[in-house]
Amino acid sequence: MNVVIDHPGVSTLVGTPKEVQARLGKSHADQVLLVTFDHIRPRVLEALAANVANVTSSMFELMLERHDRESIDRLVDVLMPRTPPSPRLLKEAVMLVQARKAVLESGDWLTAAEVAQLAELSTRNPSAQPNKWKKQGQIFAINHGGVDYFPGYGLDRNAGFRPSKAMAKVIEILARNKDSWGMAYWFRSDNSFLGGKKPQDLLASEPERVIEAAMDEVQEIAHG
Repeated sequence: MNVVIDHPGVSTLVGTPKEVQARLGKSHADQVLLVTFDHIRPRVLEALAANVANVTSSMFELMLERHDRESIDRLVDVLMPRTPPSPRLLKEAVMLVQARKAVLESGDWLTAAEVAQLAELSTRNPSAQPNKWKKQGQIFAINHGGVDYFPGYGLDRNAGFRPSKAMAKVIEILARNKDSWGMAYWFRSDNSFLGGKKPQDLLASEPERVIEAAMDEVQEIAHG
């Protein structure tokens, strides 16, 4: 697949990295903005590309009219939210920031390269195996600042820092209701099923109890 959507002064290239790279080799553009997707259906990608191209073209045309006060005001209107955020949304945003900050400070979070170094994996492409583990559901990762971070507590020291077997089972259970950040919150929270202890602290020593706690969590959500 290789779709090129052209507007005056703006072109949008869609395709695989190799296809886009080939097109870029023939481009005379001064600047390039690149957006990548790990998993996306072709039809969704084409529709998204068309929308992005139209929006970008409109913004580009407006920004070229630097001396047109009305155009600048129109651009500001497009970029600004329709209504000011409510106090509730602001409060939720603050709480989310605090929760994510607590997660990042709660344990060892490792990049794919750091996981590869601990596990003594190939140095040619150190991120390949940790990312493969993530896709296979053997471990999860939270994304922060565009970088994936893997939980150190999910690696089994006695198995060469490979993902613990219990981690895969917990992910399988929690994935029904939680994304990666939701799993991170759950692992670091005091758990009544575990006597007030955190699942991440017991994963290595009492994996079966952590698995049972995950099942209990899903059942509680299901029953409201």
